[in-house]
Amino acid sequence: MPRLLTRITRTGRAARRVVAGLLDTDHPLLVHVIPMRRCNIDCGYCNEYDKVSSPVPLDTMLARIDRLADLRTSVVAFSGGEPMMHPDLDALIRRIRARGMMAGLITNGYFLSPSRIDALNEAGLDYLQISIDNVEPDDVSKKSLRLLDKKLQWLAEHAHFDVNINSVLGGGIRNPEDARTINRRARQLGFSTSIGIIHDGSGRLKPLSSAERAVFEDVSRQINAPRQILKNLYSGIRTFEENLADGRPNEWRCRAGARYFYVDEHGLVHYCSQQRGYPAVPLESYTVDDIRRAFNTPKACAPFCTIGCVHRVSTMDCWRRPQTLDATHNSELVKESPMGSVRLQPDQTSPPKGGHYRDFFTGSQK
Repeated sequence: MPRLLTRITRTGRAARRVVAGLLDTDHPLLVHVIPMRRCNIDCGYCNEYDKVSSPVPLDTMLARIDRLADLRTSVVAFSGGEPMMHPDLDALIRRIRARGMMAGLITNGYFLSPSRIDALNEAGLDYLQISIDNVEPDDVSKKSLRLLDKKLQWLAEHAHFDVNINSVLGGGIRNPEDARTINRRARQLGFSTSIGIIHDGSGRLKPLSSAERAVFEDVSRQINAPRQILKNLYSGIRTFEENLADGRPNEWRCRAGARYFYVDEHGLVHYCSQQRGYPAVPLESYTVDDIRRAFNTPKACAPFCTIGCVHRVSTMDCWRRPQTLDATHNSELVKESPMGSVRLQPDQTSPPKGGHYRDFFTGSQK
C-alpha cells in the first residue's frame, strides 16, 4: 500500500478512536506493554531495564494482547527494556492490528535496518518513537545522534508508519544544546518531533538550568509550529511541560490506571512506569470496575509527574467530572486486589539502579 494511502487510512482509524474515547470513558486509550525487560544499552537515568531477562513467551504475549482488545483498548505500544530484542515482535504487532487496535513501538533504534523496517511495515506498525539523548554517546546515554543518524535515514526512506523523534533535557544530560541539534535533524528528515523533561535515576525531577531553559523554549517554538503539530497532534499536547521546566507543579486530573496504564513483563497492571507496584493487579483480572475506580482517583504524584504519555492521554478527559475517590478509600480497595497487596517482591519490580518508588497515595518515597 503506498505511503500516502497508508497514512490516510491510519488517520481515519485514529479519528474513530478519538471519537470513541470522547463518547465513553470505560476503556483505555493507550497501554504500554513490556514484552522484554532486557535492554542492549544502559542509560544513567533509566530504571526500566535489566541485562538478564528472557523475552515473554509468544503465547503469553498474545493472550495479553487479546485481553487488552477485550477491554476495548485503542492503542497498544511496546516499550521496554528494548522491545526489538523480542524474537516475535512482528507477530505481536500483527495480533494488535488483527484485534482492531493501533500498534506503537518505543525503541532505542539500535536494531533498525532497511529489512527490519520493511518487516515492521508488513506487520502493520502504526507509530514508532525514538528518544535521542545526545549528539555524542557518554556515560549517561548511548542513544546518540551520531550512532543513530543512519538509522534515521533508513526510517525516512523506508518507513510507512509515523515516526516521532524525542529529544530530552534534565536527568543528567550534559549538553542541552544537543536537543536543538537533534530536533533540527529530525525535522530535516521529515519526522515529527517532541522534547521531554526527564527524571533522574531515582525518579526525581529538577528544574531546568538557565541554559536548559533557553534550549527548551527554542525547541518548543519549533515543535509548536503548525506544520509540526499537524504531523503529530499527540506530541503537540505539551502545555504541562512549561511548569515542569521551572520545577512548578501542574494541576491536572491524572487518569492513569484507566485511560492509560502499564503492563509489565509479569503481566501486572501498574499506573505507569514510575509507579510500579500500584495496583499490581494481573491483567487477566483487571476489569471495567478497576478502570472506573482509577479514572475517579486523584494521584498524589501527579503535580510533578514527568510521564508525557499520561499527561497527553489524560487531556482527553480534562473537561470531565472531578476525581471523587479519596486516597484512604482507594488504598483499602487496592489492598483487596487479587495480588493480596499493593507491593510486589523487590526481585520482581525493583529498578535495577536501586531507585525508589513513590507511594501512590501519599507521595512519600519507599
